[in-house]
Amino acid sequence: MANFGKDSLKYNYSWTTTEGDSKKVIGYPDNVLLNRNEGYEMLHFINKYMTSRNLNNTLSNFNIIENSIKTSLPTNLRSHAHIRQWLDNNLN
Repeated sequence: MANFGKDSLKYNYSWTTTEGDSKKVIGYPDNVLLNRNEGYEMLHFINKYMTSRNLNNTLSNFNIIENSIKTSLPTNLRSHAHIRQWLDNNLN
């Protein structure tokens, strides 16, 4: 699995977790909503997406995905499944 960390992210995120949240997310649940402002969630999602799509494990690819999620992804798309589908259709 791609294993980029906090230093790879270009945007500012919250790094606090609330009760019930975990810093170590496991799996890739389709119906779970992605919090685009939570650093742990974004790291996990992007790393997992890159691995599942066999993308080159480069910082450039990581940042393209992050930027797309933060600036281009429609706000009504929130589940992991919908975001993956949107990325599949919109990343070059």
